[in-house]
Amino acid sequence: MDIRLDDLSGPEIADFLEQHLQDMRSVSPPESKHALDINDLKRPDILFWTAWLDLELVGCGAIKKLDAEHGEIKSMRTSPAHRGRGIASSLLTHILHEARQRGFRRISLETGAMPFFAPACSLYRQHGFTFCPPFADYAEDPNSLYMSRML
Repeated sequence: MDIRLDDLSGPEIADFLEQHLQDMRSVSPPESKHALDINDLKRPDILFWTAWLDLELVGCGAIKKLDAEHGEIKSMRTSPAHRGRGIASSLLTHILHEARQRGFRRISLETGAMPFFAPACSLYRQHGFTFCPPFADYAEDPNSLYMSRML
């Protein structure tokens, strides 16, 4: 698998992210949807990676800089056809390594509390994340779970 820093300019990523947003809309009420669209992901405080098997886009993930030492995981997604194959774990390992290299000491994330998100919660727990209170601009929300870990 090839994991690349991505500038979000390719047509594959636009379609991939649109599928991600559609999934989030289908399981999360509008007030609890925190997924970013492609334009928001192009902000200078966000680093975005894609994962490829040969010429096929199979996953993505990002870090949003909250401050000099704290980042947030955003837009983690594995294509439905490739779930359960370790792609998300490899991508998350890569992103955590990059976060350390860039000086982050803490990484946090928000994910859904619905059953759809159970595999994501399991993945994050396997990578050392623990539940925490809302961080940054998040507020208590019965549809959201917040997790964090030190690097």
